[in-house]
Amino acid sequence: MVDISVIGSGYVGIVTGLGFAELGNRVIFVDIDTKKVEAINNSIPPIFEPHLEDLMKRNRKRYYATDNYDEAILNSQITFICVGTPSNHDGSINLEYVKSAAKNVGKVLEEKNRFHVVVVKSTVVPGTTEDVITPILEQNSDKEAFYDFGLAVNPEFLREGSAVEDFFNPDRIVVGAKDENSKNILSKLYSSFDCPKLFVDIKTAEMIKYTSNAFLATKISFANEIGNICKKLGIDAYEVFRGVGLDHRINPSFFRAGIGFGGSCFPKDVRALISKAEELGENPKILKSVMRLNEEQPLKLIYILKKYIPDLENKTIGILGLAFKPDTDDVRESRAIPIIKKLIEEGAKVVAYDPVANENFKEIFPDITYTTNVEEVLNAEAVLILTEWEEFERLDYTGKIIIDGRRIEKAKKEAKIYEGICW
Repeated sequence: MVDISVIGSGYVGIVTGLGFAELGNRVIFVDIDTKKVEAINNSIPPIFEPHLEDLMKRNRKRYYATDNYDEAILNSQITFICVGTPSNHDGSINLEYVKSAAKNVGKVLEEKNRFHVVVVKSTVVPGTTEDVITPILEQNSDKEAFYDFGLAVNPEFLREGSAVEDFFNPDRIVVGAKDENSKNILSKLYSSFDCPKLFVDIKTAEMIKYTSNAFLATKISFANEIGNICKKLGIDAYEVFRGVGLDHRINPSFFRAGIGFGGSCFPKDVRALISKAEELGENPKILKSVMRLNEEQPLKLIYILKKYIPDLENKTIGILGLAFKPDTDDVRESRAIPIIKKLIEEGAKVVAYDPVANENFKEIFPDITYTTNVEEVLNAEAVLILTEWEEFERLDYTGKIIIDGRRIEKAKKEAKIYEGICW
């Protein structure tokens, strides 16, 4: 059993901490948001994520939350920094929260006599841990990294909507470490996991995370580009990628052509990698194209819609799905955002339904109509499908005009007029 502190209780922090609690460790969450602290201490998930509530209730005696860094770090052996790293306006990484966390952790380390390992789980561009985080920790603790305290990078590979499953069944565990103590402690912490474990240097670990996300984003944009060509040739892009995916050299996942990718990771991470590359004097042409196509792709749905309703002024358009993907309430970079923005610009009336993301989306577009009754959406003059929620496969689309950005098979079979973005 290990005593662990987790700084930040968003998707990564809460799932990581509760995952370790499930494995028998004691966990202290630290968050400056007192509402999150209160929710966690009442076993209420601070985010929507399948199976999270079960984890919280089952492990109630193994974790608690506080806003007190001293309390958490002095009573733990390992600290995971899991705070957000959003984008700046120019696409570069914003390290405000990471720097603040490192400063606060460093201040407590000054008081601590026992060896303590600080693990950066936040996604940061290569060089950040050694060039930015290390000096902050050292200055505030008056101690030397890798000798007086441990420091490592342990990138997360958690998919929103299946993060709990991903924690317990990872494809791989990557640890970037310099000192043997940190390597040994993290090796022991992860000893029960049956998957490849890769121990590398710190910059390499940081780069593995960015490269993974950039490649997956590239597969999506590549699929959409091929899908756009297939559309003009009257070819079903899904049939094409079914054949392509059978090649043993090509993994079939992430070839779902549609309206593009969103969420808290892919867009910001690709932008941050582009910014870092340009800082190094490189011109990442492929990555720039990935982002450019992802920005253009969702608006193709409006182009298709206008084939059937040329003038959208005062027309009621239904939206099925607001979250960037199913099984999450996260709307960050959702492809629904540019689509609804364009509909509003065209003068359309928008009525939207999402199983869990209505309230979050309302913060972006407070003036459109939100409903908990999906029939109100289906009764619109046309319906756009923007998220592939499983329940959308059980709706009755008979007699409807459906423009599909996520390939809902039942809509394809039943709608009076049906057209998909890449099929």
